[in-house]
Amino acid sequence: MRPLYLFVWWCLSYSLRLFYRRIKLVNPPKSFFGRTIYVSNHAASFMDPLVVACFRKPIVFFMTRSDVFTPLSRPLLWSVHMLPIYRQLDGVNTKEKNAEVFQECSKVLKGNRNLLIFGEGFTDDVFVRRLKPIKKGAVRIGFSALEYMNWSEKVYIAGVGCNYTEPNRMRSDLLISTSESICLNDYRSDYETNPNKVISELTIRVEKLIQSQITHVANPHLTELHEEIMILTRKGMNSICYDDKIDLTSRFRYSQKLANWINNESTEYLEPLKEQSRYYFESLKKENLTDDDIWRKKNNQWTVFSDLFKFLLLIPFTILGILHCALPYLIVKRFVEKKFKRSVFWGSTKMLLSMILLGILNIPFVFIISHLFECSNWIGFFYYLLIGLFGLSFYLSFVWINRINRQIRLQKRDLTSEINARDELEKILVQTLPTELF
Repeated sequence: MRPLYLFVWWCLSYSLRLFYRRIKLVNPPKSFFGRTIYVSNHAASFMDPLVVACFRKPIVFFMTRSDVFTPLSRPLLWSVHMLPIYRQLDGVNTKEKNAEVFQECSKVLKGNRNLLIFGEGFTDDVFVRRLKPIKKGAVRIGFSALEYMNWSEKVYIAGVGCNYTEPNRMRSDLLISTSESICLNDYRSDYETNPNKVISELTIRVEKLIQSQITHVANPHLTELHEEIMILTRKGMNSICYDDKIDLTSRFRYSQKLANWINNESTEYLEPLKEQSRYYFESLKKENLTDDDIWRKKNNQWTVFSDLFKFLLLIPFTILGILHCALPYLIVKRFVEKKFKRSVFWGSTKMLLSMILLGILNIPFVFIISHLFECSNWIGFFYYLLIGLFGLSFYLSFVWINRINRQIRLQKRDLTSEINARDELEKILVQTLPTELF
C-alpha cells in the first residue's frame, strides 16, 4: 500500500462516515489481499470508488478514465492506486494503450493485490436503481493476468453492488453488497479452446452477479414507479420516506423484491398504477409538497419538539461549526454547482473539496488552541479532529430548523384533498401489489 493511498483512505473514511448516517456491508471480503477483480455498478460517479475502497478491507487499484491523467496529475493518481483505461472517444490507439494498462493490471494481481473496475463504464445523469450492460474488459484483464503468470496463481472475479438511498444527500444511507467469487482458473481449458466465447459467457455471469447485489429495475421507464411505491409504502430505500424501525438490510431486500415484481409484470398491467402515481406526485410538486408532508399530516406525526430539543442541545457545537466550516462549505458549494453541470457529481465532489479546504484552512487552529490554553499540541490536534463533527452539528441544525419551520406551516395548512388523493392511491396499491409488498 502506497503511503498517500493510506493517508487518503484514512481521511476519506472519516469524512464518509460523517456524510452517511448508516453504512451496512453485506458479505464483505475478510482479507486485504487476494488477487480479485471486483466489478461494481456505477450508480454515483466519483462516490462509488470512494465508498468501495474505504468501507471494505481489500486494498484495491482503480481503473480510471484516461483523460484525467495529465503530466501534472499522473504522479498523484499513481500514488493513490489509479490506473488509466482508454476509450474510443479519447482519440488514441485504445488497443495498444490498453494492452500496456492490462500488463500493469497483471503485475498488480501477481502482487496479490486487487482491482476495482466499474463495469458499466459511465454513470447516468440522474441516479437510478438499475444496471447497464457490463463490458468485457474485467474478464479479459483476469485472463490476461493468468497468462502473464502462466496460470501459476489463482485469480478471482466478484460482483459488488453500491446501494444508496440518495448518493448526493448528506446523512443518507449506504449498503455495499459483495457476491461470491468466481475462480477464473476453473475455465482454463475452455478459454484456451475458445477465449471469446468464455469471455462473453463470464461477462454475462458477472452481470447477473452484480444485479443480485443491487436493486435492478430492468425497464428504465419504470424506475420512477419503483421509487414512488417505496415512498408510499415507506419500506424501501428512499432517503426521506421510510420507517425508521426497519433496518437498512430489510429495506434493501424490500427494494429488490419490489424491483423483481415490477420486472416480471407486463407494462399494460402496471400502466394504471403508473399513471395514477405520476398524477399524484406531480400534483404535490406543483403545490411544493412531498408525500412525507402528506403522511405526517394524515398520521399526526410531527417532530417539532424533538428537533427543537436536539437543536438547543447542540448550539455550542453548531456555533463552532459555523466558525470553522460555513464559509469554506459555501465556497465549495457555489464552485461545484457552477462548474459541474451534471448533478450526479455534486455530492462526492463537494465532500472531497470540503475535506481538503477545511483541512487546510483549519490547520492554524491546532497552534492557536495550544497557545491560548497553554496546552500541548496534542490537545490542539484533538480539537482539529473534532472540527468535522462541529461541521456536522452545523449541518444537522440547519436541517432541523428548516424541518421545524416546514412542519409548523403544514400544521396550519388544509391538506384534505391531498390526503384523500393519497388514500385513493393506496387503494390501488393494495389491489395491485402482492400482499408481502404492501
